[in-house]
Amino acid sequence: MRVRKAVIPAAGLGTRFLPVTKALPKEMLPIVDKPTIQYIIEEAVDSGIEDILIITGRGKWPIVDYFDRSPELETTLENKEKSDQLEMVKELSKIANIHYIRQNEPLGLGHAVHCAKSFVGNEPFAVMLGDDIVKSPEPALKQLIEAAEKNDASVIGVREVPESDVSKYGIIDLVDNEGNIYKVRDFIEKPSPEYAPSRLAIMGRYVLRPAVFKCLEDLPPGAGGEIQLTDALRLLRMLEPVCACAFEGVRYDAGDKLGYLKATVEYALDSPELGEEFALYLDQLYKRLNNYDRAKDEIAATKDK
Repeated sequence: MRVRKAVIPAAGLGTRFLPVTKALPKEMLPIVDKPTIQYIIEEAVDSGIEDILIITGRGKWPIVDYFDRSPELETTLENKEKSDQLEMVKELSKIANIHYIRQNEPLGLGHAVHCAKSFVGNEPFAVMLGDDIVKSPEPALKQLIEAAEKNDASVIGVREVPESDVSKYGIIDLVDNEGNIYKVRDFIEKPSPEYAPSRLAIMGRYVLRPAVFKCLEDLPPGAGGEIQLTDALRLLRMLEPVCACAFEGVRYDAGDKLGYLKATVEYALDSPELGEEFALYLDQLYKRLNNYDRAKDEIAATKDK
């Protein structure tokens, strides 16, 4: 069956970005001029997704407002004859069929996905985590969907990480592979480097078959006292095939401050409007900092004499 639906869990508290996330959902933090969640939704739409369910939580109303109509703003822009901005604002409310449901308690990613059971029904669906922004010629989710259809299996998006980083991720234990598609033997949640079965880490993109909901029902809390999706996937692989796809593209961890800054800089450099001027600024900044460091060294050398 064709994958038509996507689930985006967005109920997290965003504690890594406090204090700003006390008042603004982390999914609404802008990368250049668009909130991070819009990049996720655009990837879904470009991958053929028709309906999107956003799992929200307390204080997440700005997400709902952002993708809703804004009659007052539209009237103002129309009266001021700002047609380009008017069209951009109108398009936001038509980007996709977006639905919302609230996760009443922060019980983990597995619990959030289970909240989508009624929305999904008996068909395969995508799960996209909002912290992972992927820039690629072919959308990362589309790569997973094609792999899922070809292999008739659930598919987990993975990327190879340095050995020093394996303890930050869920790692796959693989049987064998054909190109960038791996048959999964098991999943290990955040192993120490010496016990990691591979360096292929789960990276915020999934195409899952509906049997995963059976695995999530009555699943006991796992790591961190939360219902872990990784634990459900370990059960799912016992019922039916589960594969991993090492998708192509540049991945940014927008849920991390450094990753967020990297994404902002690189998307700004790619901007037709800002790219050239921003690149010139960065070049001038680099030279200025080099000159500053050189001047400090010269002053220190003079003092030593």
